[in-house]
Amino acid sequence: MRGEPETLFGSAAHLFTERPRDNRFDPQELRPKGRSYVIREEGEMRGWDIMTWDVLGGKAAWPMTNVRQLSLPQWRRLAEKPENRCIVPLTEFCEFTPEKHDLGDGKPPLKGEMWFAVTDQPAFAVGGFWQRTETGNGFTMVTCDANALVAPIHPKAMVTILDPGDVTTWLRGSYDEIVSLQRPYDPAKMVVRGPIFPTRQPQAEI
Repeated sequence: MRGEPETLFGSAAHLFTERPRDNRFDPQELRPKGRSYVIREEGEMRGWDIMTWDVLGGKAAWPMTNVRQLSLPQWRRLAEKPENRCIVPLTEFCEFTPEKHDLGDGKPPLKGEMWFAVTDQPAFAVGGFWQRTETGNGFTMVTCDANALVAPIHPKAMVTILDPGDVTTWLRGSYDEIVSLQRPYDPAKMVVRGPIFPTRQPQAEI
């Protein structure tokens, strides 16, 4: 997410929690267990919050960054409650190539990064949930079937990208309404760049 809190998706430029002061907080490069901005509602206020990308707060063997089966009891409990819903604003999301690339530099082949963006939304909203954990507030993104652009790279799933007009429904609607929004975004409104190999210099694209 390139940018700082502003009035996106009807939110106020208001932070529910204080912005971290340590230099390890980098919302532009979100990684599992990293902290990032989300938008949620509290009472009549729609504002920004900062949470860790792991909705279980370290209680699982790996960070719980994405959920899909909303009918499972632990996820339905969150999905049914508007106060536990959030959206995650992004400008791009990444998936790794299924195959490794030989860059011809004498080093082992490696997977490349493929970066997806939404052409009709420079910043787009991903549906998510959050909850309080022993280690602080944690969030997860909701996934859905992959569309025709994402599927060749990551056939299992993609993040649930919302139309701007559906953001309020996600934050306030019924369980059935948000389940109906768990669908692939129109691939004609998306672009992809890559593969990119940021750990190798110079960067290469194929």
